[in-house]
Amino acid sequence: MMQKSISIIASLLMMAQLTLGQNRYFSAWPVGSSPQEVGNLVAGRFVQSAHPNWGNPGPASEITYPEVCAWYGALLFASGTQNSLLKKALEGRYRVLNETERTLIPLPDHVDHTVFGSISLELYRQTGMPAYLKDGLRYADEQWRLPENPKDAYSELLNKGYSWQTRMWIDDMFMISLVQAQAYRATEDITYINRAAKEMVLYLDELQRPNGLFYHAPDVPYFWGRGNGWMAAGMTELLRSLPVDNVDRPRILEGYKQMMASLLKFQVPDGMWRQLINEETAWEETSATGMFAYAMIAGVRKGWLPEEQYGPAARKAWLKLISYIDETGDISAVCEGTNKKNDKQYYLDRGRKTGDMHGQAPVLWCAFALIDEM
Repeated sequence: MMQKSISIIASLLMMAQLTLGQNRYFSAWPVGSSPQEVGNLVAGRFVQSAHPNWGNPGPASEITYPEVCAWYGALLFASGTQNSLLKKALEGRYRVLNETERTLIPLPDHVDHTVFGSISLELYRQTGMPAYLKDGLRYADEQWRLPENPKDAYSELLNKGYSWQTRMWIDDMFMISLVQAQAYRATEDITYINRAAKEMVLYLDELQRPNGLFYHAPDVPYFWGRGNGWMAAGMTELLRSLPVDNVDRPRILEGYKQMMASLLKFQVPDGMWRQLINEETAWEETSATGMFAYAMIAGVRKGWLPEEQYGPAARKAWLKLISYIDETGDISAVCEGTNKKNDKQYYLDRGRKTGDMHGQAPVLWCAFALIDEM
């Protein structure tokens, strides 16, 4: 009995110490820089925005994955702040889409399209409406269900337990991990998160380099900022719901910690990260910075990372990141949409966008993580 009491007291002390550290680094914000203020501004901007068309003129032909990622972030923020008006607006956007804009709904035929299911699943988690669950599970299930007339390579992947949508781009590890993690959160069916974890290990083994960072693809040996951001955020989404007894969890946590340690070394003194992480001449880029900050905030919150080491880095990143946001809620210095290319200059020369949802999304993820115990 005495031993049990001592154990309980030790646990309470540990929780108190963790809370104290989080209060030190994730509170007492300068005026205008709190996650509540910034989140309301950026989420409000999202609600008022038309569906983006990759920055091109004219209406969108489909819902793009950057919009999905921003939408997901806005939903998390609405839930974390218990903002019922924001929730209704975000759900209303989905209802309008289904009632009058159905031609914009993507097919579950590619990782960048399948991530759309994460919105339906988050709406189900917040409202309990069965129709949203059905919509979302369709996307999660199709990621592991062969299409008609599949290529031999697709069948080979599925026979090994991997998604037929596997293509070995680091971007995939957010798109696949998020929708599968969401399906698990919505249903508690362990199948979804287990297969996402197996997929993550495949990408870790193939793409993570000895320095902890990731090539964009096996044939593109450059440490592109946002690409690495997708991996950092993908591991974070997976780890925050992956059961502790999952056989792949130790490997994923190892890869995550290795990456975070490397990112600390490459963080610019002002708190940012660069378009090419390890290139001192590369410009400072906001979408990658937001994604890395999100991964570190979650790591401190969850106890995966030592808060004395990573708390200051995450705080510095947040404060510098939000300095790029204008009064309308648009963030600047966002790398434009980027395909893989074995050419360093290609990455260095990518255009810098303002208000691009690749950059809006991680601001909202960070705002959520800073105010919620996750």
